[in-house]
Amino acid sequence: MPFDLDALMLARIQFAFTVSFHIIFPAFTIGLAGFLALIEYKHLKTGDQLYMNIYKFWVKIFAVAFGMGVVSGIVMSYQFGTNWSRFSDTVGSVIGPLIGYEVLTAFFLEASFLGIMLFGWNRVGRKMHFFATCMVALGTTFSAFWILSANSWMQTPAGFSVAENGTLYPEDWMEIIFNPSFPYRFFHMVVAAYLTTACVVCAVSSYYALKQRHPNKTPVMLGIALTVVAILAPIQAFIGHEHGVNTYEYQPAKVAAMEGNWDTRDGAPMLLFALPDQDGELNHYEIGIPNLASFVVTGKMDGTLTGLKDFPKDERPPVLPVFYSFRVMVGLGLLMIFMGITGVILKYRGTIMNHRWFLRFCTFMGPAGFIAVLAGWFVTEIGRQPWVAYGVMRTADGVSPSVPAESVLYSLLAFGVVYTIVFVSGTFYIIKLIYNGPEDLKNRRQEALPKDRVASSRPLAYPDENLDDV
Repeated sequence: MPFDLDALMLARIQFAFTVSFHIIFPAFTIGLAGFLALIEYKHLKTGDQLYMNIYKFWVKIFAVAFGMGVVSGIVMSYQFGTNWSRFSDTVGSVIGPLIGYEVLTAFFLEASFLGIMLFGWNRVGRKMHFFATCMVALGTTFSAFWILSANSWMQTPAGFSVAENGTLYPEDWMEIIFNPSFPYRFFHMVVAAYLTTACVVCAVSSYYALKQRHPNKTPVMLGIALTVVAILAPIQAFIGHEHGVNTYEYQPAKVAAMEGNWDTRDGAPMLLFALPDQDGELNHYEIGIPNLASFVVTGKMDGTLTGLKDFPKDERPPVLPVFYSFRVMVGLGLLMIFMGITGVILKYRGTIMNHRWFLRFCTFMGPAGFIAVLAGWFVTEIGRQPWVAYGVMRTADGVSPSVPAESVLYSLLAFGVVYTIVFVSGTFYIIKLIYNGPEDLKNRRQEALPKDRVASSRPLAYPDENLDDV
């Protein structure tokens, strides 16, 4: 090998690369499917063609992002058999069905109704089309449910027994599915997905407002997105806190790495900045708030937090990436809370379009959700090390024994090339769609959904007088 990398490290890098690339698309499409369902509901309720125009704009972006998510996610399942065969042999009876349920429920549900959602405008009734949109949104949530259940089991294994040969077998499926960390991690991820979408919609709408484009559509999109952020960002902070408390109960070493806490002590500070030194078992240049970490985790200002030195060195996660990823996630969450509350206040006052600084800030916050999601997953996955199934199986014991490092390296390079092509092409097309913006339908008839199956002499397209309001 020209590099000092073994098969284990390369397999970890490959899986980290593919899952990091893949997660940004479900994180966007889960929330965007819900946004589309809301927009179509408002169209059905009000009859205002403006909402359908917004829907048709965002559904194109959804289709591209959904396709990129499917393409980027296919290879991950194969890696369990190629790079992680011993892990698959050991725990496959437990988490294999969970991943299978994701395909049977979520993917089939999405695939069944996605065609109607994208191409059923003049082929089904309006309510049927709305139902298809809701089913796609439900399917994306089901997908998150099963994938988070499987991953949460790897964080907090439960409901299994170990055979004499070391293979794990299911004993209680309810304990496996609803393992101790699953509820916190599931809601944390779903809310993060909706916040990710809301930040993108805010950014696109703010960009149009700054450029004085689409004056009728921009306030609607911006108002909905900012309301979602204002509601969900504080809720996400609460869920994140409860998730942290749960993590401290089951994975105290991860929390110690998140806090940069080396020594077990009472009244541990919340470090705003530090330079963790894993070899020296200390932090350099600490800046923190006294007692705050203990209060957040234990609810007591003088609560005791377990330090990393209480764990053997070979059971400590890498501190530096966990420590900084956690602060990136929390920092962006605080900015989202500020954006949502400020936006709702300005919207209530009717002056949001006059504050260009805020519109620029919203545009800047466009990628914030994606970055926060990636940072959160870095904390979760890196903080679990050196375990692939926490306390049950080490990562080093799960790698395939007979796959040479060169093969893993070459496949990693191939994935890098293919994923770069997919990402650049898809992103370029999405940016092009955003730049063009929603179609202006004022001077031509809009393709419309037919009425539900009732006798009617009205044409399928909307009357011209309704289009004048768009």
